Amino acid sequence: MRVPTVLVLPFPAQGHVNPMAILSQKLVEHGCRVIFVNTDFNHTRVVSSMAKQQHSIDESQIKLVSVPDGLEPDDDRHDFVKVCEATISTMPTSLEKLIEDIHGKGEDRISFIVADFCMAWAMDVAAKLGIKGAIFWPASAAVFATMYNIPKLIDDGVINSDGSMLTTTKTIQLSPGMLEMDAGALFWLKMGDTVNFKPIFDYMVRCVQSLNLAEEWLCDTTYELEPRVLTYFPKILSIGPLLRSYDNTNATSRSLGQFWEEDLSCMKWLDQQPHGSVTYVAFGSITLFDQNQFNELALGLDLTNRPFLWVVRQDNKLTYPSEFQGHKGKIVAWAPQQKVLNHPAISCFITHCGWNSTMEGLSNGVPFLCWPYFAEQIYNKSYICDELKVRLELKPNENKLVSQWEIKKKLNQLLSDEQMRARSLELKEIVVKNVSDQGSGSSNNIRRFVKWLKS
Repeated sequence: MRVPTVLVLPFPAQGHVNPMAILSQKLVEHGCRVIFVNTDFNHTRVVSSMAKQQHSIDESQIKLVSVPDGLEPDDDRHDFVKVCEATISTMPTSLEKLIEDIHGKGEDRISFIVADFCMAWAMDVAAKLGIKGAIFWPASAAVFATMYNIPKLIDDGVINSDGSMLTTTKTIQLSPGMLEMDAGALFWLKMGDTVNFKPIFDYMVRCVQSLNLAEEWLCDTTYELEPRVLTYFPKILSIGPLLRSYDNTNATSRSLGQFWEEDLSCMKWLDQQPHGSVTYVAFGSITLFDQNQFNELALGLDLTNRPFLWVVRQDNKLTYPSEFQGHKGKIVAWAPQQKVLNHPAISCFITHCGWNSTMEGLSNGVPFLCWPYFAEQIYNKSYICDELKVRLELKPNENKLVSQWEIKKKLNQLLSDEQMRARSLELKEIVVKNVSDQGSGSSNNIRRFVKWLKS
């Protein structure tokens, strides 16, 4: 069989780049070459992070390249309206030129493109250049299925053509037997109180229009977690959980998708804590609190009187409240999350319910306190709390704040629930089996996908 060269194109956000980097490493392990395409801005961050942690890659296996994102240097890349508008107006042309330049240099021709769902327009570029492609979705299959059904939801009168909800719509059920979804939790409606969702909805509709140009639809999930969705949409190929390797021989997969340097000092600190004692607190790469909510979180961690490991990103501009002692905790700017969650000292995870964090938590048997921030995280919270029953939800008060007292109450409730702990460990066994060499699910699907690539 020939060695295929696969171009991998993630959406320019940490939660998308990271799983596609892990997927790229798996493709390499199965005998493919990868050209990994970041935006110029994110490429600089990834390369800088690798240099700080003294990691390098074998460019004969994975080559890092970049294209412009269409934004100005000082533009806010957390502004998803601006990101989507710039992406669709500039990146298709840039991607086409990149591929033509690679081919023009006489290097290995790109034989396949794997594009993020949110970059599905790349399938049009691929078709124009005679290259086959696949779509990868780094979140739940249920959200994938919902987006694919946007045209049907409009035709059926469930949502308006601009993505807004009809006043009579309360829940959405894509097929009999599937979990009903809260209509108000559709992710494009949950991008923030002040965000105009219509440009984001229009961008998603544009991506949906290109889906059927793809040969395969890949998703970072497992059949056991979402059997009803995957039965109803058999074209979605489950290849999750995509877990980062932390063995000493594979530095590439540890660092390829990271925007920030991981603070490994937290691992030594965890070694000094009693088993099952530490609350891990992390809200991903985008979540931002205002000062009042930040204060409540800090004081709530004090109030629990338990050791905690809290990730506070460097872009956090807030100040710790004067009453905050924090003497039982450790605060880092970025952590090796999967390794942290696997540590025996961890008791639970206070999380924003991003899908990467969800899969990492499930893979390590850790129960959750749910604190979703935006987008599909609202659905993830409902699914994992109500369907899988390994989480409790932190609920805001009348002032729309999650209070320090709510944090203490729910944490005590979670840690005293032996059934939830047992359920978490049961799900861990099910999920991890999917990625083992003997697994009958996701590992076999990846092998099948690569075999098809090579043929």
